[in-house]
Amino acid sequence: MGLWEQLHNPDFNVTEFSNIKNEAGSHGFVLSSSQWIAKTGAKGLISKTGRHGGGTFAHTDIAFEFASWISPSFKLYLIKEFQRLKEEENERLKLEWNLQRTLSKINYHIQTDAIKENLVPKELSKQEINFIYASEADLLNMALFGMTARQWQDENPGFQGNIRDAATIEQLVVLSNLESINSVMISQGLKQSERLQQLNRIAIKQMNSLMQSRSMKKLK
Repeated sequence: MGLWEQLHNPDFNVTEFSNIKNEAGSHGFVLSSSQWIAKTGAKGLISKTGRHGGGTFAHTDIAFEFASWISPSFKLYLIKEFQRLKEEENERLKLEWNLQRTLSKINYHIQTDAIKENLVPKELSKQEINFIYASEADLLNMALFGMTARQWQDENPGFQGNIRDAATIEQLVVLSNLESINSVMISQGLKQSERLQQLNRIAIKQMNSLMQSRSMKKLK
């Protein structure tokens, strides 16, 4: 309780706390919650009088400590719950770390013309547009990256992952948008070549927009 107060209460009376510590354990030592609060100016405990709403209330940190001391089963539950939450946090942090790794690519060089030329999709040729691709995934890859997953893998044999694993955050945002738009186009009965041409134009437009986005700049 004293440690909690020293960490969270700038008005805590450390001198009086030392006196209480020296007396604690001696024969006949008694200290009520109201006395503790009055002597030390503690804020971790609240003591109220009255039949309705009266009683002693503690901050959750202190309450957990008391409950853990009184009940071994509660302490074990608390430990298990803490471990579970840490595991979930670790999984989330892995995702955040991957995101940070991707975002690290979006540094100040992203604004230079050379980098822009590499990130903004190229306009596909008529031959590329008319070519029939095996899957809708590769259709989106062509619209955004200008190549199929296999073509990218052949050009990057040492990379552990696929074309989308190497994508920047902007490209992943646009890819997600293209997936939704493509599904609408499919329901409209558009040919693959027509969809590819339109998706490619949309990808170019959205990438150019994201490159100038203030929100994306803040993510650096």
